[in-house]
Amino acid sequence: MTAPKKLPVRPTTDFAKEALFNILSNRFDFTELEVLDLFAGSGNISYEFASRGVPQITCVDVHAGCVKFIYKTAQELSFPITTVKSDVYKYLNASNATFDIIFADPPYVFELEQFENLVEKIFQNKLVKPNGVFIIEHPKQTDLSNFFGYVESRRYGSSMFSFFVGDG
Repeated sequence: MTAPKKLPVRPTTDFAKEALFNILSNRFDFTELEVLDLFAGSGNISYEFASRGVPQITCVDVHAGCVKFIYKTAQELSFPITTVKSDVYKYLNASNATFDIIFADPPYVFELEQFENLVEKIFQNKLVKPNGVFIIEHPKQTDLSNFFGYVESRRYGSSMFSFFVGDG
């Protein structure tokens, strides 16, 4: 599935996505999860969750074209995806939902302070369920290991996934 070229997206590579989902499939039963996809872009990660049986996925992106593309694709494929057109931080401040997995793939030009603010918002607002995980995809040069809840990072090519858990 390919997003229209006019969308401002940088989809996760198939190699990195496959590796991530191998990790997650060893930790979670996908058929019982609630997933939040932040900076959802083309919806690439959400479609993968849906194809593996996740029953409830929420995609948040500020770009109207991205949200429209995800909505249309989810409808065509009968995927259980809810789309939200919103600034991610506004969504996080307003949400009282909790999720088993929160995945974020922020813009490539994200500053370290922005990553830290994102982690803080997620955990201050208690959006991750007990035994859940928050995953950030980021460039390999970015070190997030000093942030609250950091557990580990995995590198796949030029992509890095950092995993965070709360107290619960």
